[in-house]
Amino acid sequence: MNIHDLSDEFPITRKFNFQDNAAVAPISHRAARAMRRYVEQAEQSGPVDNEWYNQAHRVRELAAQLLNASAEEITFTKNTSEGLTFVANGLSWSRGDNVVTSAVEFPANIYPWMNLESHGVRLKMVPEHDGRIPLEQIIDAIDSHTRLVTISAVQFASGFRTDLAALGHACRAKGVLFCVDAIQALGVLPVDVQTMQIDFLSADGHKWLCGPEGAGIFYCRRELLAQLRPSAPGWVCMVDADDYGQYRLEFRSDARRFDSGSYNIVGILGLGGSLELWLELGVDRIAHRVLDLTDRLTDGVTAKGYRVISDRSKTHASSIVAFTSDRHDQSQIRRQLRQQHRVIISCRQGRLRASPHVYNTPEQIDQLIELLPAH
Repeated sequence: MNIHDLSDEFPITRKFNFQDNAAVAPISHRAARAMRRYVEQAEQSGPVDNEWYNQAHRVRELAAQLLNASAEEITFTKNTSEGLTFVANGLSWSRGDNVVTSAVEFPANIYPWMNLESHGVRLKMVPEHDGRIPLEQIIDAIDSHTRLVTISAVQFASGFRTDLAALGHACRAKGVLFCVDAIQALGVLPVDVQTMQIDFLSADGHKWLCGPEGAGIFYCRRELLAQLRPSAPGWVCMVDADDYGQYRLEFRSDARRFDSGSYNIVGILGLGGSLELWLELGVDRIAHRVLDLTDRLTDGVTAKGYRVISDRSKTHASSIVAFTSDRHDQSQIRRQLRQQHRVIISCRQGRLRASPHVYNTPEQIDQLIELLPAH
């Protein structure tokens, strides 16, 4: 597949210069095709002789391949928050425990932990410094009462990429659990749960995976499955779930122990279509191209006088470029780009945020730079 021309996989490129994948990305053609196939079958023949749940297990295997995990360590979620809540509500906490995170996380990675304060669990938040979250400050915040560190792989407002391998190593050395909100990385940057020593990971599929909203994945390291209490028991998560007449309260031993009921099959199959595409392209190739595009964008907006907030060093650069101007209204720039030129970016925390993906082109990057008002 030609990684430099993905217009057939992303028809949106024929109508828009879309560089807002860190918000809600367009779904890929393969995702749409998988969902249409399901809808047509459901309409015409219903569930008779369907293989939908077998296909869902295949998606689980694809997700495991993307993460360098096993399928038994993967289950599906309706969003990132649900997976993080599995961890927050599933661990056995003691009064006086604490959780370490940053002070600039997306709310999905704050409220599940903040909700533990009534149980005597303290949330410690390390501040951002000029768009960076110093690793040493995260590690220094870990003390003898820290049970878990939770962090975004990439920060939504700054694009700062956490050195997950270094942080995972430090957590493992200190005997602290390591949880990752991976929604701003999965599909565009390599994530290896083994190399990075990640214990728990959650990500919805509607950003860089280019799947539909409401279909995400949750990873739990095999050795921790039995320690994480399912917080929403239902029938699917039980041993012998298909034996409906026998009420046996015994959870499955794999990650399906967190499944409470029927799956969002159409969403999961759509997610599987995009996973097939990303694995075919190769995430390393995707990352290389996207980092080239965002380097080009960084150079261009800097030359026009904008201040780039994002750390663009090799370790911390990501697919998000956040930049500001003290001479222009950021929201007005975003509106004009959208309404007058069909160039789509975001504003987050008072910053312009562009987030191109592998299907974007250098010409689209240049168009965005050219259309920005001079500083």
